[in-house]
Amino acid sequence: MEGMEKAVKTLLKGIGEEPDRQGLQSTPFRVAKMYREITKGYHQDPMKLINGAMFDVKYDEMVVVTNIEYYSLCEHHMLPFFGVAHVGYVPNGKVVGLSKIPRIVDMFARRLQVQENMTQQIADILNDSLHPDGVGVVVEGQHMCMMMRGVQKDQAKMVTSAMLGSFKDDEKTRSEFLSLIRSERRANF
Repeated sequence: MEGMEKAVKTLLKGIGEEPDRQGLQSTPFRVAKMYREITKGYHQDPMKLINGAMFDVKYDEMVVVTNIEYYSLCEHHMLPFFGVAHVGYVPNGKVVGLSKIPRIVDMFARRLQVQENMTQQIADILNDSLHPDGVGVVVEGQHMCMMMRGVQKDQAKMVTSAMLGSFKDDEKTRSEFLSLIRSERRANF
């Protein structure tokens, strides 16, 4: 953490601040601690996170978890992006414990990211661990790198998707998933 604190002091000096002034004396420590917290996803193993919470079932209809909030950092500017993820899958004999899906989203969000990769990573880990008939992930995000700098468009929202198995190959399955998350999104706006 000492190296991070030194880097923050250098940054403060670089923007014209005095790191030793009263209001900034503890800032390097706080910033280093904050970055460790908001990038904790680097230190999490997805299989340990799932922790065996996979259960045999005969259920073969769609399972969908909507409006999973996430907070991440853009890997290009290290500015926040945030929003919600919608995750669905069609079980093939196994389901995962409900709380594991938001934990998976959070784990990948708590890394330097681009939204496109995060969306695919969420779909891939569910596909690889559950071997379902299909997985669908839709992620909505607002990006501070586009809102407070650059083009400065604060209402712009990015939407990405990853569809695997029946969600990609079967239009009826994909349409059902998109309809379910669309109706949920309308209810919350």
